[in-house]
Amino acid sequence: MLKNIQEWILLLGIFGVVALLGNWIGYDIFVIDAIPGILILIGICLIGLVLGKIIPANIPSVAYVAIIGVLFSMPWFPGSDVVVTYTNEVNLLALATPILAYAGIAIGRSWTDFVKLGWRSIVVAMCVMVGTFLGSALIAEVILNFQGII
Repeated sequence: MLKNIQEWILLLGIFGVVALLGNWIGYDIFVIDAIPGILILIGICLIGLVLGKIIPANIPSVAYVAIIGVLFSMPWFPGSDVVVTYTNEVNLLALATPILAYAGIAIGRSWTDFVKLGWRSIVVAMCVMVGTFLGSALIAEVILNFQGII
């Protein structure tokens, strides 16, 4: 368990540094201003990952991370205003970039496994991407019309 935690800290630390740089370069938020928010987010991730290992239920760690994040930001939670204030200094896209890059590297490392899935998996992936895009566009159209923006 200790080895897992050390690996998680290293990986989350790398993500944090890359997110800080992306936050600074892409959104002009100084690194010093975003460090507390990144540390809070890393702490929430670590708590969720540890709970995923400790609790014997068959629930993915990402669910624990989401639940902890929501609980820590609820108005009735002590210190939630601090959590929300500091994490507002971290842009979501600055966080998504290193995570998606890591996912791309992970897929690239197992490219032979991906090829073994065959052409049908590529068709399914394309349908999923097109469906997600069209669904998002439809939802945006409805919401923007409802608000009178378009």
